[in-house]
Amino acid sequence: MRTLPAVVAFTWAAQLAGAQTLAARLARQVPAAIEASPAARSAFWGIEIFDLARGRIVYAHDDTHLFVPASNAKLFTAALALDRLGPDYRFVTRVLSATAPDSDGVIHGPVRLVGGGDPNLSARAAPYQAPNPIKPGGAALDPLIRLEGLADQVAAHGVKRIAGDIVGDDSWYVWEPYPEGWAVDDLQYDYGAPVSALTINDNTITLGMQPGAQPGELARLSLVPALEFYQIDNRIETVAARGERKIRIGREPGSKQLRVWGSLPVDGPGEAADLAIDDPAEYAALALRRALENRGIVVTGGVRARHLYPGEAAAETAGDPFELARHDSAPLIDDLGITAKVSQNLHAELALRAVGRARRGVGSREAGLEEMKDFLRQVGIAEDAYSFRDGSGLDRADLVTPRAIVALLRYMYESPNRQSWIGLLPIGGEDGTLARRFADGPAAGRIHAKTGSLARVASLSGYAQRRDGSWVAFSILANNFNAPAASIRGVIDRICTLILKED
Repeated sequence: MRTLPAVVAFTWAAQLAGAQTLAARLARQVPAAIEASPAARSAFWGIEIFDLARGRIVYAHDDTHLFVPASNAKLFTAALALDRLGPDYRFVTRVLSATAPDSDGVIHGPVRLVGGGDPNLSARAAPYQAPNPIKPGGAALDPLIRLEGLADQVAAHGVKRIAGDIVGDDSWYVWEPYPEGWAVDDLQYDYGAPVSALTINDNTITLGMQPGAQPGELARLSLVPALEFYQIDNRIETVAARGERKIRIGREPGSKQLRVWGSLPVDGPGEAADLAIDDPAEYAALALRRALENRGIVVTGGVRARHLYPGEAAAETAGDPFELARHDSAPLIDDLGITAKVSQNLHAELALRAVGRARRGVGSREAGLEEMKDFLRQVGIAEDAYSFRDGSGLDRADLVTPRAIVALLRYMYESPNRQSWIGLLPIGGEDGTLARRFADGPAAGRIHAKTGSLARVASLSGYAQRRDGSWVAFSILANNFNAPAASIRGVIDRICTLILKED
């Protein structure tokens, strides 16, 4: 019988012993960590921990059961986009007209602002930059800075007047602004902003509310960007010092009437709310029109949106062959980092539609999810191990097993994109949604993982790098707890620390 060389045999035996030691310890300590927390012991837990160096599961609990993943779903969307589009994929935004300006600088007919799915038509820096706690500041950049740049290009063509409408055209993707499983309350705020191929400032505005000068006065309101889009019914009353502080905001889906009411003490600070824009394409057209007018360009028409509805044939762009302006996005890998680090729902949804458009010719949620099935088949994940309804995890009907998440993590770890992929994930104690977790102790800087949070859902999946340099993939999903989410996150963090503990 052929025998292994002594060194190889010793290395293999040492690795096997290490895996067995880790598995034995986790088998004792992980259940104990859950049982020690009254908040955690009544929750449903799904856990898989996989030693990548030794190629084996070292701990599992209900890892083949389906759980609501929350934003852990973004792992699948980011991996899909990276695999199908590549890290250097770029989005293009254009301003088009049917003809060039005439000798008097007049464009006869509408001008179209055509979105190409760029998630970062905003003032955000790309690639992702972690906030600096020592120097937080500097002057805030104009959220409409990209549109201002497009307006500069239009003016550089000698345009003096536009005898037609400004059209915000987001027909590059199908107009399906909200997945079916998003809650009505989600649609009002920034985290549930509508999905549009023409996305400006993450399709949000910030409403500032400050108390009046004396009790009885209405609160003073401000908007960032300073562009009126909603009709605001302001009923926030300024009350006496140390009075009740309570703000409520309401808007019906599809409505442009925003209602704000409540009270602010005269001696207290103001409040701010990041609110979703109902129709991003129309808002973008309005913003571009103002930018053009600020440059002395007269626009005689109005503003309107052009959407592509489900089942409708895409409009041809050959009728508007003259390009007045163009903006090319940062590489896709830069935006995927933003998406994963800050858990940006809208950007994940846009990435899903970008894949659908590029691979199946339709920029729709359905096309993106169909391509997801093909990708996960390639990864080796069976269809009964997941059910995705959106790309962000905001849909409460999304389901996945911890084993499927770990299978994805293993696949991406072995892929040519390993370094870029791991670099997308928040780092414990350093950046993104993990900046304030794992800051002290052995896990600092050694947890690279995606967070997830919904009502009664907490999740964390990614990688832990042990002190010997080896990597462990893990997925920890907690559902149906009846306690503050912070207490559940504390148990999750404890489990991650146990993974890193020296044997």
